[in-house]
Amino acid sequence: MTNLVALWRGELPLRDAFWTWAVIVGLLVNVVTSVLFLILIMQDLAWAALLIGYGVSLPYNAVATVGVWRAAVHYGGPAIHADLARGATVLLMAALSLT
Repeated sequence: MTNLVALWRGELPLRDAFWTWAVIVGLLVNVVTSVLFLILIMQDLAWAALLIGYGVSLPYNAVATVGVWRAAVHYGGPAIHADLARGATVLLMAALSLT
């Protein structure tokens, strides 16, 4: 939980915020919630499917996006890297949120 708070605040290095929390954990969270969504839908548990499928993944995607955005502000390297991380995160999280 401490890492999620640090991510939200933009206190993590951009590399960790982007690669670990947006890409790796983001993909894991969204794949797991999508599989659970499908399982629950097949069992005619639509409300539970919506809660798991979107109630977990959308808040996580928002936290990851905000965290990367804020971490990019503190990035000491080339500005293009910060801008690319921001853009890639927005696109990735939007795509994962729609699937």
